[in-house]
Amino acid sequence: MEPSVLNPAYSIINLLLWFIFLFFFLIPILRRYALNKAREALIRALEERMQSRVITLIHRQESVGFFGIPLIRYISIEDSEQVLRAIRLTPPEMPIALIIHTPGGLALASTQIANALVKHKGPVRVIIPHYAMSGGTLIALAADEIVMDPNAVLGPVDPQLQGIPAASVIKVLEKKELKDIDDQTIIMADIAEKAIKQMVSYVKWLLTENGMDEEKAERIALELATGKYTHDFPLGVEKLRELGLNISTEVPEEVYQLMDLYPQPIGAQVPSVQYIPIPYRTRGNT
Repeated sequence: MEPSVLNPAYSIINLLLWFIFLFFFLIPILRRYALNKAREALIRALEERMQSRVITLIHRQESVGFFGIPLIRYISIEDSEQVLRAIRLTPPEMPIALIIHTPGGLALASTQIANALVKHKGPVRVIIPHYAMSGGTLIALAADEIVMDPNAVLGPVDPQLQGIPAASVIKVLEKKELKDIDDQTIIMADIAEKAIKQMVSYVKWLLTENGMDEEKAERIALELATGKYTHDFPLGVEKLRELGLNISTEVPEEVYQLMDLYPQPIGAQVPSVQYIPIPYRTRGNT
């Protein structure tokens, strides 16, 4: 006969083991669900307070991934798709508040988001509670208003070619005779020169689109995009104001509370872009 028939205690133990298995399997799912609902509630509270569409672009690169290998997250095409969808669901005149916490990412994805923000007819506010480097800075420059924690930082937007600063590649041509430089480096230097010119032109365009005069916009673009600083150099509020950017430090308290709900993920990734997924309707519309 089966052991469970001979020994009722065996069946009870087996049942308990199944309950324990289900408990440990369901708990992470329930926790993620509760965390997501708590985020949505805070986003909704922020939207009510700011009368804006609130979107988050938050990457926790500090997390530890599979087998203890750091899992680093950047602005991706998937992020840009989601942010652009959120903007499309927003009425043209409605303000947008984008909360950013990121080390940067793909230039293509960052410029897509920046383009969408600068073209949005309503006021755009980018809120940075901690840092927004590289592509994150590019997105911030598209905003009508940049709101930062007093200790938060932005970073330079100088182009990188295969992980090497474009400005440094160009320096090679200045320090060596052309005959002593291999063809690959010459090609890289040509691409680097184009990349810097393109980025300077783009940053200038972003700033002038938001009403800044051309001379000031070009000065800021040259400062941030030509390799004057290392790519990870932190630019604080005082330095940014010195450059000529209008920076506010009035970060809503709810933003800090929201950041607390993005802990370092263990195992599964959390979504980096989040918003209330419904089309907004202006009053009077049905």
